[in-house]
Amino acid sequence: MALEESLAKFKKQQEKCQSTLASINNARAGSFRAAASPHDKSVPIATSASIAVKAPAIKFSYDTQRLQYINSVQKSTIGAQLKRVVDLLRETREAFTAEQINDACYVDATNNKMVFDSLTSNDKVYYDGKRFSYKPKYGVKNKEELCQFILKYPEGIRIGDLSDAYPKVMEDLQALKASGAVWLLSNSDSREDVAYPNDPKIDIKVDYDLKSLFIEIDLPHDMIDIERYLQKNKMKPATNTARRRAMAQVQSSNPKPKAKKKTRDISKRTKLTNAHLPELFQNFNVP
Repeated sequence: MALEESLAKFKKQQEKCQSTLASINNARAGSFRAAASPHDKSVPIATSASIAVKAPAIKFSYDTQRLQYINSVQKSTIGAQLKRVVDLLRETREAFTAEQINDACYVDATNNKMVFDSLTSNDKVYYDGKRFSYKPKYGVKNKEELCQFILKYPEGIRIGDLSDAYPKVMEDLQALKASGAVWLLSNSDSREDVAYPNDPKIDIKVDYDLKSLFIEIDLPHDMIDIERYLQKNKMKPATNTARRRAMAQVQSSNPKPKAKKKTRDISKRTKLTNAHLPELFQNFNVP
């Protein structure tokens, strides 16, 4: 009998806690709508609806597990919590308040000063005093802006610096490459891909020392030696001089016979210009 009373009392306490959590969520949802605008009008403001889509629905039976998970997140290292927030901002490209961040990824930037200070001082996070949003290295937002931006860097720009500009930036880079607007080349030294503008009007400045170094290089006179040097340095030559010379030698040793020129016989229809000299035509057979 005492066990049944204790179980009933426990169920009532759980229901009371659930109703309290629901009232807190409703109060936060009301505060979200009254929040200020972010630093950039193009950055959408996170709403309770968008957060609800990203956060899985929690049933009453799993409430204990959810609270344990929240506790584990908030007790994790500052770096781990910071990564969760930065990933949230980069994937959504929305502006979040501290309360919205807590609801979306369970990182409490309101009561944890170390987390708050880490967010406000992070290079990838912009804070306008109210909301947090993702801050890419370069503020291009679409394919057209990306193309115009690359044109400003004739010496090339690292693709890694452009990769977080907006979600579809890598697809747009491949489209610009396919259209011939830009070049995507790999740097053999740093192993990094670099984007170059494909515009013949761009004036590329080359240092005098580099020009002198290029001019002073003494190349072999035989193209075969150049190809061997490239192969020695693990580079594939664009030509095959040895094969080309062998084919030319074979063709020269077996020349094609010249076609004999067909002689024309004189007939009655042939126009004779020297008819007054009959001795010229004594050896021709005219039918």
